[in-house]
Amino acid sequence: MKLYQSLFRSACVAVLSALLLVGCSTPQIQDYAAEKPVLELRDYFNGTLDAYGVFTDRSGKVVKRFTVVMECSWQGDAGVLDEAFTYSDGTTQRRVWRLTRYADGRYTGTADDVIGIANGQQQGNAFHWTYTLALPVDGRIIEVQFDDWMYLMNQRVMLNKAAMRQWGIDLGEVTLSFVKR
Repeated sequence: MKLYQSLFRSACVAVLSALLLVGCSTPQIQDYAAEKPVLELRDYFNGTLDAYGVFTDRSGKVVKRFTVVMECSWQGDAGVLDEAFTYSDGTTQRRVWRLTRYADGRYTGTADDVIGIANGQQQGNAFHWTYTLALPVDGRIIEVQFDDWMYLMNQRVMLNKAAMRQWGIDLGEVTLSFVKR
């Protein structure tokens, strides 16, 4: 009887461990390889786009709304995304991304307020990239890590969801929609 109880406990621990591992897994860019429509960043981020978004804190409360007008252009595999932000509190900000496309679907990017280099990859309808942003908060600058996912919905609309973390602690999310003019 003790042997069966021990085996039962071991089996329960194994099942619970497996469930925890599955629950903790994160999406991979390869998960979207067959999704349509296929996203080609050079085509989508070309011309003028409008974006509408929110910052939410850990609890999901909207703490700031914003709009963005983006002027985008490419010369071969080098792109410029010039973003003009207007926040709900009346403040404005500008970020100019300089992107480089590689043949295997990878991208790198830089901007004045990005620390180091942003690294990303595109497959199917999705684009995933990670970067550290020097973010102004309450009169000081903090370094925030972004885990950024974009999903092409159709030729005009793309949705974006980015998790924000500092020292591995969730700070909140940015959610926005892009609309190509």
